[in-house]
Amino acid sequence: MPNVSSRGRGRRAVNEINMVPFIDVMLVLLIIFMVTAPLITPSLIDLPSIGSASRQPDEKIEIVVNKDESLEMRLDGRAERLSAVNVRSAVLNAQAGKPAGSVAVVISADRSVRYESVVRLMDTLQRAGVQRVGLSVQLAPDR
Repeated sequence: MPNVSSRGRGRRAVNEINMVPFIDVMLVLLIIFMVTAPLITPSLIDLPSIGSASRQPDEKIEIVVNKDESLEMRLDGRAERLSAVNVRSAVLNAQAGKPAGSVAVVISADRSVRYESVVRLMDTLQRAGVQRVGLSVQLAPDR
């Protein structure tokens, strides 16, 4: 039953909301969050760094993705045009007879090439069993 005020001529109901319980609940929640926030550890991501490989590859096969998304394989100073269908066989033939992991495949792509094309190429190489696949990057000059 609402509080009744007996001021003046008659009895009227008081139409005010009691804010004290609301403030008490908010202060308790604030204290709980302040106590638990330092206990939550942020997740750590272990990112690879440049030059952290245990040993450098003996040779590298470079696959270049041109602006028109055509592929080119460079090995020992020779360049050979490839289609997306025969990338797998060309890389496996280039790695044939060499110890596993001694030949790395490096993908170099033009800046305007769609990301999807590079990821598709990486997926093709990994499905072919290529153990070492990397991306070639060009560092921007300091400004």
